[in-house]
Amino acid sequence: MFTDRTDAGEKLAAEVRQSAFSVDVVLGIPRGGLPVARPVADALDVPLDVVVASKVGAPDNPELAVAAVADDGTVWYNDSLVGKLDLPAGYLDDETDRERRAAREKFDRYREGRPPLSLDGKRVCLVDDGLATGATMFACVERVRAAGAESVAAAVPVGSPRTADELEPRVDDLVVLERPRSFRAVGQFFRDFSQVTDEEAMALLD
Repeated sequence: MFTDRTDAGEKLAAEVRQSAFSVDVVLGIPRGGLPVARPVADALDVPLDVVVASKVGAPDNPELAVAAVADDGTVWYNDSLVGKLDLPAGYLDDETDRERRAAREKFDRYREGRPPLSLDGKRVCLVDDGLATGATMFACVERVRAAGAESVAAAVPVGSPRTADELEPRVDDLVVLERPRSFRAVGQFFRDFSQVTDEEAMALLD
């Protein structure tokens, strides 16, 4: 479906430009979201910055997100999943604190001492390379709203139909180029889905 993340970003940029919502700043979710976000920011002629969130995995399945925490400490909880799991006492608080520190360290590393863009009153578009469980995107949406954004849009090349449906009421606008019924993982829709290094991602920021 997509050659690589840059190709996906160019296709996504074309769709976002044709949409009705206006954007003041694009925020990429590292690492994989930044190569997609760069063409979107360029097409809209707006600044590109970064927003970071880190997943809190279940005790026996780290890929199963029970929560996600953003760089400012904003936490999204997977309430339906937390209610089903018999989590050890203190597990959620301890892991949330650990992932909060990790998210903040990554945010500071990407900023390289530069102050983040003010989001107060801004129309923000969040971009990632895909939407699987949605945990990090949900946390980033709440983080951007807490920062005073006037509106929050989200744009991804491909996503799980179920997750996209869950995200839609949480944002003011949503662009998902493809919602395949056969969705299993984001990487299955890219010919080249090689890992993006921190250095490569950081080089894409304004």
